[in-house]
Amino acid sequence: MESPTDHNIMEIEKLEKVASQVRRDIVRMVHSCQSGHPGGSLGCTEILVALYFEQMKLNEENGKPVFDMNGEGEDLFFLSNGHISPVWYSVLAHRGYFEKSELATFRKLNSRLQGHPTTHEHLEGIRIASGSLGQGMSAAIGSALAKKLNKDDRTVFVLMGDGEQQEGQVWEAAMFAPHHEVDNLIAIIDLNGQQIDGPTLKVMNNRDLGKKYEAFGWEVISIEEGNDMAAVVKGLYEAKSRLGHARPILILLHTGMGFGVDYMMGTHKWHGTAPNDDQLAVALAQLEETLGDY
Repeated sequence: MESPTDHNIMEIEKLEKVASQVRRDIVRMVHSCQSGHPGGSLGCTEILVALYFEQMKLNEENGKPVFDMNGEGEDLFFLSNGHISPVWYSVLAHRGYFEKSELATFRKLNSRLQGHPTTHEHLEGIRIASGSLGQGMSAAIGSALAKKLNKDDRTVFVLMGDGEQQEGQVWEAAMFAPHHEVDNLIAIIDLNGQQIDGPTLKVMNNRDLGKKYEAFGWEVISIEEGNDMAAVVKGLYEAKSRLGHARPILILLHTGMGFGVDYMMGTHKWHGTAPNDDQLAVALAQLEETLGDY
């Protein structure tokens, strides 16, 4: 397996350029329809870019992903906290699943880019409807078990929010996966410390999630700098190197809500609020256009 030390500065810089463009897309999409969730989307940009542009093995033709619902022979990703759809849509578009011009239709009537991802819209890259918090890991576990039954040696990833850890179904799934030795699964928790009603410490204190998951039988690693691309890439390689030993892997990803836009950072107020015209201009001035706006 390739190691993170094989990634030179130029390769990391390429990923960072994608991340900058994705952040521009996020604020523009949410501004355009005056609806959506910019805070968590901005915070999870590095992990989504690293997964789709560097880590995940995808079925491709001529450098572009070939999408089918079964996903046989490729890594799969599930977004449990589906309200951060802007970051996922942008990453999917830039990865080549669909034309990036379609990002302009986000949350518009008859758009395939709904506020929460859906399957009946037949948007390439989307395998489950998500956003009903607590359900994503269960779906990921089912897919991981199907891969094991099919002798498919690829990996399943799922991203959850830290506020989402207050859902009971998460802990049923967390108990199930180690018991059934689902060791082709990497679950990621976005630890930004914020949820829609305020800081997670005040709304419902999760306390030490790492120790909780370890007690349930998971192997836990932490990426302390979840908005540092090099740290994220290194952490993903470490997680993947630990697969196949009868235990699922959990990544505690420490991110900043609203990262990249100074006035959005570190507060729950931008969980589901769109910037106005002036605020958009300020945000875009902080985010370099690297791949061309849609």
